[in-house]
Amino acid sequence: MIISGLTARPVRSIVSVLAVTLEVTLILVIVGLITGLLSEKAQRTVGVGAEIMVQPAGSSMFIEFSGNTMPVSIADKIGELPGVKAVAPIQLQINTQSAIETIFGIDPKSFDAVTGGLTWHKGRPFDGPDEVVVDNVWARSKSATVGDTVEILNHKFKVVGIVEQGKGARVYTSRQSLSAVTGQQADRVGMFYVKLDSPELVKTVKSEIEGLLPGYAVRDVNDFTTLMTSENITGLRPFMQSVVFVALCIGVLVIFLSMYTTVTERTREIGILRSLGASKAFIVGLIFEEAALVSLLGAVFGIGVSFLLRRILTTVFPTLIVDITTSWIVTASVSAIASGIIGSFYPSLKAASQDPVEALAYE
Repeated sequence: MIISGLTARPVRSIVSVLAVTLEVTLILVIVGLITGLLSEKAQRTVGVGAEIMVQPAGSSMFIEFSGNTMPVSIADKIGELPGVKAVAPIQLQINTQSAIETIFGIDPKSFDAVTGGLTWHKGRPFDGPDEVVVDNVWARSKSATVGDTVEILNHKFKVVGIVEQGKGARVYTSRQSLSAVTGQQADRVGMFYVKLDSPELVKTVKSEIEGLLPGYAVRDVNDFTTLMTSENITGLRPFMQSVVFVALCIGVLVIFLSMYTTVTERTREIGILRSLGASKAFIVGLIFEEAALVSLLGAVFGIGVSFLLRRILTTVFPTLIVDITTSWIVTASVSAIASGIIGSFYPSLKAASQDPVEALAYE
């Protein structure tokens, strides 16, 4: 009876299923983009291999927004502390020309001392002005290879090397080259990566750096992954909740309209069922079950469309990460089912309250 009711009005049923599909897709893709961005950034930061990060006072967890205000000479002071193996000063610059990406201005020697060296796919390190090294994901997204000239920060650079992704930035150049392009001072940096003799020394050395540089932001890199979550970033959690709420409203309104119209069109059928002895609970259950089936189909299709959209997005934009997790699949599915229940609540009560005699006389 439920399937017959849906197939009797195929266009309305399909539109209702598509609306719930949109609801689920909206939740999974938008939340997936946010969580993917955060987790990928945390992994690349941890992938550098340093135990401690030092940033200017008042810096956020988003290292890209740290100003290049710290004298590079601080690296020597940190390097003199017991337990410190190497220090890499990093000049930071955000590039928003085609996508939001971070550029590292580095000294290859100190950076290699901290990271253990980049993993090379092809090419060589930069050794002159206007030369960059990029990771394999960036190269694939730009269809670039060694020897190509690329435009970064509205400036022409030559790609001299391609490395494996996962160590901080996707684009590396010398501090001198980056300073020349951005107009900043080459002896000012936005971050220091600190490599220790042993990971067990993190708390001790962190305290020593805080004493040496009072007011500076000194962070344990291993804790960075836990900090880069929506719960720890101001405003991000409410934004994600707003996305879920808007998506839920879409589903509720469409299900309500569909079920309300269905009840109106099936007034005579409901009258026949009531005259045959069907209880109000049976009529309510019938409407609820139709709405639940529409919601379930929409949830299944929404999950499938989300994974398909993720595949398309990551193919077209390789630097994008869409992290569709099991927990959010459950959340989106529950939201879809909830929209069906809420949207069909009033129409089901309206159907159950119809008088059998009046319903049979309805034209």
